[in-house]
Amino acid sequence: MQAAVTVTPDQLPELLLHVAVVRPVFLWGAPGIGKSSLVRTFADSLGLDCVTLLGTQLAPEDLIGVPQIVDDRSRFAPPELIARPQPYCLFLDELNAAAPEVQKSFYSLILDRPIGTYELPAGSVVIGAGNRATDNALARPMASALVNRMVHLHLRADVDYWLTWAANNDIHPWVLRYLTQRPDHLWSAPPKTEAPFSTPRGWHMLSDALHSCGDDIDDTTLHVLASGTLTLGHASGFRAFVKTIRHAYDLDAVLKGDASWPREPADRDLLYFLSETMRARLIKELPGAREHVSPSVRRFVLRAKTLLVELAEISVECAQLVIAADADGVPVLPSWFLIEVSRDMPRLAARR
Repeated sequence: MQAAVTVTPDQLPELLLHVAVVRPVFLWGAPGIGKSSLVRTFADSLGLDCVTLLGTQLAPEDLIGVPQIVDDRSRFAPPELIARPQPYCLFLDELNAAAPEVQKSFYSLILDRPIGTYELPAGSVVIGAGNRATDNALARPMASALVNRMVHLHLRADVDYWLTWAANNDIHPWVLRYLTQRPDHLWSAPPKTEAPFSTPRGWHMLSDALHSCGDDIDDTTLHVLASGTLTLGHASGFRAFVKTIRHAYDLDAVLKGDASWPREPADRDLLYFLSETMRARLIKELPGAREHVSPSVRRFVLRAKTLLVELAEISVECAQLVIAADADGVPVLPSWFLIEVSRDMPRLAARR
């Protein structure tokens, strides 16, 4: 199912509070963005136990139970995990990854809340969750009868929410500082091949590994861990960022003239990281129109043009990276700045 309208993690609890208490909800989203933890947190906020059933591990009898003879008649006895006397949150995780016959077993439960002769207690909530087919995750088509029994919400990763959460949940300071500078690296689309990709879950796993290894972790181990939890590009960027921390070598130092672009071949990943950081800084600082340029921004522009010349002397590729258009060929930097760069760089290069 494709998302027409999406919600952020901080918007979700309020929506669930008004909707999930009256109708079943299905939460769509990419792997690793926190769907399961958000549902458990919501259940805790209502004072409800959260009972999780994984669609990929279920057979129909796991839900409706097995038949037993009572007073010479057979009836189905739902599992003890489900048949509870007190209200609770029934979380159907990976529901759309379940086999079709398992999905059918949920029809009456989701619509009217009975399971055989048992009925969910008043005050219970039913929430499903799953990945989309476009996420290259295990997902089966959901029958229209099941789709029509639930309210569908599409969750997206939100860096501001995650950074706020991370600051209060012992996420490693290197991870926190890196994603503060590179919020676009929090999440990446799942690849079509079997390879790690960046998600809030992946960054959390890397944080746990860093806490376990300690801050004296060697560069090789850091590279292995980052490459095992993130995309290769993000892993390389994070590794270079840790180098800047250890050597007090960052973009601000380059801008101030306290340090120069790294020139050693062994520091090429650091040069690439600083170039990406320079690009992100330009995108953030430069106004769309020249008339809105303040004196401080004008000084920054002059320094940036000089640094671009210096960078091009070391690596034309990195210099091009700073000013390159996006994947669709659309310029990301203001046109007035690009015009100034093309006009002034030959003169600045000649002066050097």
